[in-house]
Amino acid sequence: MKKQSTKKLVLTALLGAMSALLMVFEFSVPLAPTFVKFDFSDLPIIIGGFLMGPLSGIATAIIKILLSTMIRGTTTMFVGELSNLILSIVFVFPASYLYQHHKTKTSAKKGLISGTIIASMLAIISNLFVIFPLYASLFGISLQDILKMAMVTNPLVTNMTTMMIFSLLPFNLLKYGVISVVTIVVYKKLSLEFKKYI
Repeated sequence: MKKQSTKKLVLTALLGAMSALLMVFEFSVPLAPTFVKFDFSDLPIIIGGFLMGPLSGIATAIIKILLSTMIRGTTTMFVGELSNLILSIVFVFPASYLYQHHKTKTSAKKGLISGTIIASMLAIISNLFVIFPLYASLFGISLQDILKMAMVTNPLVTNMTTMMIFSLLPFNLLKYGVISVVTIVVYKKLSLEFKKYI
């Protein structure tokens, strides 16, 4: 039992390192603000959650942020990292919780859809009331300055509400939706490989 727990810890750390590495390969997407980047770093997190449960998924997300911050530092005074961590956890927890209780493809799909919707909705609330105000306060800028950055890339953005509806919501639905589809495609094969080590 102790040996199995150690193996799970090692695998969680490995997936966290893979996740941190994937954060390096980030890129912008059309209509999203330039300060919002798409990456596949949540893929190892959801794989870990499906394999070993929600707590392992959460631990993988924490390791991702810690390693990424140690390696690359921060350009957002840790506000971006905080947002990334919160949304990763909110995505992986419902998805892996549902899958762990009924390990079927249908449950996996339901879990991933739930995680995608919940994370996308929370992104609106957290950005509007916590992340953006905190970022603006730390950098001595106004929310209007953040809004202007979004307006440059998306003509539909005219105020904070339209930024959430026409910019951040589509971005997060796309991001977690794509990661969900990739998970469904690769999970079975990857799980067979990873299960050799746990």
